[in-house]
Amino acid sequence: MDPYLLGLRLESRLVVVVGGGAVASRRVPALLDAGAEVLLVSPKVAASLEDLAAAGRIRWQARGYRPGDCSGAWLVCACTDDAEVNAAVAAAAEAQRTWYVRADDARVSAAWTPAAGRAGDVRLGVLSGDPLHSAAIRDALLADLQSGRVSARHSRKHPAGVAIIGGGPGDPGLITVRGRQLLAEADVVLTDRLAPRSLLDELRDDVEIIDAGKIPYGRAMAQEHINAALVSHARAGRFVARLKGGDPFVFGRGAEEVVACLRAGVPVIVVPGVTSAVGVPASAWVPVTHRGVAQEFHVVSVHVAPGDERSTVNWELLGGSSGTLVLLMAVERIGAVADELLRYGRSPDTPVSVIADGTLPTQRTINSTLERVESRIAEEGVRPPAIVVVGNVVNVAAEITELMHHVTA
Repeated sequence: MDPYLLGLRLESRLVVVVGGGAVASRRVPALLDAGAEVLLVSPKVAASLEDLAAAGRIRWQARGYRPGDCSGAWLVCACTDDAEVNAAVAAAAEAQRTWYVRADDARVSAAWTPAAGRAGDVRLGVLSGDPLHSAAIRDALLADLQSGRVSARHSRKHPAGVAIIGGGPGDPGLITVRGRQLLAEADVVLTDRLAPRSLLDELRDDVEIIDAGKIPYGRAMAQEHINAALVSHARAGRFVARLKGGDPFVFGRGAEEVVACLRAGVPVIVVPGVTSAVGVPASAWVPVTHRGVAQEFHVVSVHVAPGDERSTVNWELLGGSSGTLVLLMAVERIGAVADELLRYGRSPDTPVSVIADGTLPTQRTINSTLERVESRIAEEGVRPPAIVVVGNVVNVAAEITELMHHVTA
């Protein structure tokens, strides 16, 4: 007989899980997400379950199953590796007319656990006679939902207002799942020059795309124009996605756009993104921190040079620090930056890595020293966008790169 599919609402309802191994480790977090009150019965449990018990999120009886343990439960999960214990748990649940799942034998289980997943506010569950087949179908459907290839854009829960979305450092695969979902829901998209523009090809033909990087009148007026466009389109009933490079709140002026929307009474959400300050160095094997090498890192925007009256950077502090420096928008002012760091104590031999077109197919890395980096950038013809990393972590990247050559040789 085909099973009858239901979605159980388990908030504040008791669920008894017998067994503390790998199966329970997968089931218990999902039960907690559903708001269930979980009682775990097992002499030993996996470390993740022990952490949940220590945090007070579940009750753990550190012993074997006893008759009466299922009393009062709305759902029972028999997850031990002992078929006799699972059978006893199932029999007790059956006797008190409680639904139960036997993890070891689906044929005699009163209920089945589907291969489940989530995409935004959509919960997906797949049942078939073969759990591996169910999981494969779930994965394919989730991939379509998460990528936006499948979208219920005109559902009753169609988003309203504005979403400020961090698109990541360049590679379109590095946008978050949530960011991609909301982008697929948009009626209007305002995109930046450094946003992952190939994602725009996936949008429906009726989506209006506004290239914010080409708005006239200069940068200050352009930002005002962007703010006005976000507000006007949202007030007209359209869902607006503001697609930005990196993370909206890391030198992205995202907070300015949030404030503009809220002042105009427009609802707004922010979707964080992978900032280029960390993502681009990682793509070139440069860790911004490393045990025994650097336990701090500083992210600095060099849109104005040291000494410029508009600069608020404490170059004396950074020059005297041994931490990693990640410099954004620094290529055209790297000489002045290097001079300032050398002046305040950084060694001329300090390693420097310059990563251009980070995470893109055209990515390239130039390694140098603080004393020579300006001439190296000129020799190599490096142009923005590029990230500059200053510090001994660059040597770690060199070691990783050498090991990678040996592994792939």
